[in-house]
Amino acid sequence: MSTSLSLTVRDSSTMLRRNLLHARRYPSLTLQLLLTPLVLLLVFVYVFGDVMSAGLLGGHADRGTYIAYVVPGILMMTIGGTSLGTAVSVCTDMTEGIIARFRTMAISRGSVLFGHVAGGVLQVMISVVLVIGVGLAIGFRTNATPLEWLAAVGLCALVGLALTWLAVGIGLSSPTPEGASNTGLPLMVLPFLGSAFVPVDSMPGWFRWFAEYQPFTPFIETLRGLLLGTEIGKNGWLTLGWGVALTALGWMWATSLFNRDPSGR
Repeated sequence: MSTSLSLTVRDSSTMLRRNLLHARRYPSLTLQLLLTPLVLLLVFVYVFGDVMSAGLLGGHADRGTYIAYVVPGILMMTIGGTSLGTAVSVCTDMTEGIIARFRTMAISRGSVLFGHVAGGVLQVMISVVLVIGVGLAIGFRTNATPLEWLAAVGLCALVGLALTWLAVGIGLSSPTPEGASNTGLPLMVLPFLGSAFVPVDSMPGWFRWFAEYQPFTPFIETLRGLLLGTEIGKNGWLTLGWGVALTALGWMWATSLFNRDPSGR
């Protein structure tokens, strides 16, 4: 068993290096996915910031407060958007026949998926660091302790892992890379339908229920609580539950698609 584990780790490391080399050679997709949340951050801060902050503060505009409010939501959008790159990458391997070739090689079958997931999560965390850096440059401030920062990084990694596994499943099930990108758009759009930019309490009652209990709202509120000291409450448990459930769902979906008979595709 130890030999099998060591072979899986070795093959997964090889696949990770391959995926990172591909990301270096074709950086346009990663830049596009990263620039979208950065542009949204700048637009919502400098174009809509005064109006949105006035609504948050009962008529007393304070752009700095709105920057603090919006950055956690943008970070979740960044994670969702960056994971789309994994869906496109996996689908590209499928359509070009590389996955079929890997199936016939004497390598650990799981290493192909683990390499994509590890590379995807690594890109997610790099994107998160870059967005935080831009946020700090334009006025984002936090009173988080080192332990709270560590918890926030762990939360981002958990969400990144969950969404990356889902992205792998999307990539394996999509007929074209363009289809994979379109199918995965909810991973980036759902924060708009949560508390990324406005509190859920300000939403209509018929929509508030969905906004409150869809996974991105507890993700955002927990991250907001860790970085800004706001109340986390039940959102912490919802975040953990959603993170574990989505990771398990994505893993089971992706592995079942990868291991099925290629002729059935």
